[in-house]
Amino acid sequence: MAFAPQDNDTTQRKTIRLIFLAILILAGFAVYVYRLFFLQILNGQEYRKQSHTISSQTSTIPAQRGEIFDRNANAAIVVNTDSFAVELTPGEIPAGYYDTVATRLASLLAISKYDIDKRVPPSIRRSYTSVPIRQNVPFSIISNIAENKTDLPGVSWFSKPIRNYIETGSISHVIGYVGTITKDEVNMLYNKGYTRNSIVGKTGIEKQYDELLQGIPGREIRTVDVRGRFLSDTPTLQLPQKGKSLVLTIDMTVQTLVEKTLGNRVGAAVVLKPASGEILAMVSYPFFNPNIFNTDDANHYFQTLISDENNQPLINRAVNAVYPPASTFKIVMSAAMLNEKAFSSAKKIECRGKLLYGGRVFNCHIHEPGHGWLDMKNGLAQSCDVYYWTVGRDYLGINKINAYAKEFGLGQSTQIDLPSHQSGFIPTAAWKERRYHEKWLGGDTMSASIGQGYLLVTPLQLADMVAMVTNEGTIYRPHLLKEVRDSVTGEVISESKPEALFKSSIAPEVWKEVQEAMRYTISDGTPQYPMHNKIVKAAGKTGTAEVAPYKTSWHSWMVAYAPYDAPPEDQVVVAVVVEACNPWEWWAPYATNIILQGIFAKQTYEESVDSLGFNYIIRNRARAE
Repeated sequence: MAFAPQDNDTTQRKTIRLIFLAILILAGFAVYVYRLFFLQILNGQEYRKQSHTISSQTSTIPAQRGEIFDRNANAAIVVNTDSFAVELTPGEIPAGYYDTVATRLASLLAISKYDIDKRVPPSIRRSYTSVPIRQNVPFSIISNIAENKTDLPGVSWFSKPIRNYIETGSISHVIGYVGTITKDEVNMLYNKGYTRNSIVGKTGIEKQYDELLQGIPGREIRTVDVRGRFLSDTPTLQLPQKGKSLVLTIDMTVQTLVEKTLGNRVGAAVVLKPASGEILAMVSYPFFNPNIFNTDDANHYFQTLISDENNQPLINRAVNAVYPPASTFKIVMSAAMLNEKAFSSAKKIECRGKLLYGGRVFNCHIHEPGHGWLDMKNGLAQSCDVYYWTVGRDYLGINKINAYAKEFGLGQSTQIDLPSHQSGFIPTAAWKERRYHEKWLGGDTMSASIGQGYLLVTPLQLADMVAMVTNEGTIYRPHLLKEVRDSVTGEVISESKPEALFKSSIAPEVWKEVQEAMRYTISDGTPQYPMHNKIVKAAGKTGTAEVAPYKTSWHSWMVAYAPYDAPPEDQVVVAVVVEACNPWEWWAPYATNIILQGIFAKQTYEESVDSLGFNYIIRNRARAE
């Protein structure tokens, strides 16, 4: 009886322990239930997404770039050609068979096994991630791989279209070419959906309108295990969407005519519609073949092009090369003189073949006995330097010359829809003092008055200068894109409209007088023989830009518009420059006439040359070479 109280205490302690243990178990169970509730209910959606990502493998299906057409939109000048990319999934190759498969695949692809080994090092040879082996594989090779598929476990292929440039001549400078995106381009374009595998435009229209041409890539989604092996043979597909089709303002018939007319002469030519700014032809020689950028020789070809420092075939000379405008600038001088009423167009200046100024003799292009007494119309027609030296130095001055040059769009961006283009240069007295620490002199004004000295322009800018005359005070922004179309339905999505770029304050009557003087230059001036044409009346101006001392080397210029007596809507402007590196032949006016003959008589280059009687010039040049 003495021990009974102790037994009760022991029982009580055991009961307390059991209750405490039960509480612990219930608390742990509650925590477990709460955790399950948190994971499955509160955060269930997030973890399901993560699970789906981990168990899914997504492959990109490349989208075809949009096609590019000339203004008639009846035949594409840039299309896509089916090509294939070959991949290798090393984890699918049975153990011990990698070397056999790699050797066999290398033989079919006409590459070395070493090339495959570099892409598939030993560290990833059990991986189920596909490794790209070669791109731009033709269908014939894919057929051989397919025939030997049982001997090539792990080898797969998919369609990857490449760019096919139907026209590979001078249009290459307008169209440009495409290439693999660079790291810098990825960083810049990542937010627009570009990836490290994107193919992007590098130059020309391909670059300018890359986002329209790109299209939207598709996706192939497969369920895989932790090692990357497919768990399902049926993928989920999101089909790619082809890029938009572009219709250019270029007329390939005119482009070919101009290309043949310029020939293998280093230079450039532009044909545009002054009333809209549409570019009908833009030719620069030498040019390149953009299709080679799709081949394994792309890097070598690119290095060859950039190493040709003399001809620089990658430069579009129509917009990215600058030249002294020479006597074509006398069109600006004439308009400035008339609008300022600085010197009467009827008043005459005597040309004795030279002008003495500042202790220096300035020789006109005709030294002895000179042009005699000339008014403005004859000064322009005979391209008399003495006349414009006098007007520029004594009656206008460099500030007014500079101001009127800018009214004509010179020294400013043409805003053409190409990724790069030069603005040229119009000098000022302040610029010379900053640049050379020298004062502007009268001799500098004289040089500027005849388009020499520091003046620099592009062929497109001179085409715009003439467009200003034909439009009587307006330059429309030159452009190459005419329409954007749906690549499937052909529906027009958007189209370019004329957009005024520069407007002049020059009086209407001034334009009429300048037009008449430019017409008189063709009919009775220096280019009357090379520009003689029975089909169409033209107005224009020649230019001979001195690029070497002692007048031993010249650029040949011709700018013109036709028909002279038609409204701007029916006219075209032509600007041609032939560089001094070519054998001297004063080809620019002959080329301009051939181009106008071909356009308005609807003739080919050969037919135009024959109609104009220029065959003898072509033969003489061939003999000289």
